[in-house]
Amino acid sequence: MTAQRRRQLETFLENLGLHPAPGADLAPLDEALSHTSAGLSRNHERLEFLGDAVLRLAASEFLAQHHPQLSVGQSSALRAQLVSDRWLAELGERCAIEAVLRIGASAAGDALGRATLRAEACEAVIGALYRIWGNLEPVQQWLTPYWLEASAALLADPHQHNWKSGLQEWSQGGGLGLPRYSSREISQVHGDPRRFHCQVWLGHQQLGEGWGPSRRLAEQEAARQALAAVTPARES
Repeated sequence: MTAQRRRQLETFLENLGLHPAPGADLAPLDEALSHTSAGLSRNHERLEFLGDAVLRLAASEFLAQHHPQLSVGQSSALRAQLVSDRWLAELGERCAIEAVLRIGASAAGDALGRATLRAEACEAVIGALYRIWGNLEPVQQWLTPYWLEASAALLADPHQHNWKSGLQEWSQGGGLGLPRYSSREISQVHGDPRRFHCQVWLGHQQLGEGWGPSRRLAEQEAARQALAAVTPARES
């Protein structure tokens, strides 16, 4: 590792609020921030795999400490949002992770795949922090402020961004049956925010529609629009 690269990595860690011991081995962080598209001998994939497990454990510890009143089911639903690819992509953007990420020309030219790139890099960095420090402390120190913000917003949302579940509860609670989702793949470009189009129906009535980079996210967006349409009518 060059002295310039080490300084770059040290600055990145400082921006995360982390300060490794003098002379600490930052090779895991350099590996985590080297995407496979860069064609280097060591890349982010193994640390991303580790980071996935570390992230879930750290999120579980966060919920136990900051939201002990939640049931196991509620904690599981909230944790799913706090470790989601969408949340990780937003985290990567806020931390400017792309500025220190080594990527190849193919990935650099894929504007629609940048969110996935940021999410994968964040998981790999989490794995690297665990390797460097040997514990969860730096991960928790980095992520807790973001988790506090995200969990407050999610808990204020009665559906915690799981609008499909909320729509199903609404329809079954009113004895209306189950919503039906009809999705179509419009684009085959990975990461295209309008790759899938979904309509949600209840009987013969269309309640909402949505777009998303995956079928699942398109269905969630359709359910969100449906809930926005039907809940005021139900409450009035």
